[in-house]
Amino acid sequence: MGGTMNLRERKKLATWRAIRVAALRLFEEQGYEATTVEQIAAAANVSRATFFNYFAGKEAVVVDQDPEERRDWQALMDGRPADEPLWDSLAAIMTGFCESLRETLPLHRRLKAKSPAFAQSAQSFGAQFFTDLRQWVAARATPADDMTAILQMNLALAATNSAYETWGADESFDGFMHRLERCLRQAGPGTTSD
Repeated sequence: MGGTMNLRERKKLATWRAIRVAALRLFEEQGYEATTVEQIAAAANVSRATFFNYFAGKEAVVVDQDPEERRDWQALMDGRPADEPLWDSLAAIMTGFCESLRETLPLHRRLKAKSPAFAQSAQSFGAQFFTDLRQWVAARATPADDMTAILQMNLALAATNSAYETWGADESFDGFMHRLERCLRQAGPGTTSD
C-alpha cells in the first residue's frame, strides 16, 4: 500500500483497523478465549464474512501487522545513512519500531498475562519486521563482516527482548522505552569486526 491510497484502499484500511480495535477491546474486556469471531464482527459493525475477508481467524487479529506499519518500518530502515555504524542504525531502528507500538504493545502485554491462548497466538507478532530487518542487515553487511553484522542484529533483538521481559507490570510505556535504551547501550557497540 505504498504511495497515495485511493478511496477504496482507504476504506479497506479503515475496516481492517476497526476490526482490530474492536477485537482488542473485547479481548481485554472479556478475555481472549471468551471472545468469538461473531462478537468481534458485531462490535466492528461488519459481517462474519467481512471479518474473514480481512483476517484468517481471531489469532490473525493479534499477529497481523497493520498494512501501513511495514511501509513505515521499511522507511525507518532505508532512512539510515549508509555510512552510519551498523549498531547505531540497529539501535535507532529498534527504538523507532518499538515506539510505533506505543498504542498496542501495552495491551498485548496485559492480554498475554491474562490468557495463555493469547500469549501462544501472539508469539509470531512482529515476524515480518524481523524478516525485513534480517534482509536489511544482510544487504548492508559485506562478506568480510557478515558474522559481526548478524551478531549485532541478534544483540539488538536480545536487548529489545530483555527490555520487554523486565518491563514492570505497573510501569508505563515510557518506562519500557527507557529500559530499551539502557539495554541497547549496554549491549553495544562492543561487537566490531576483527
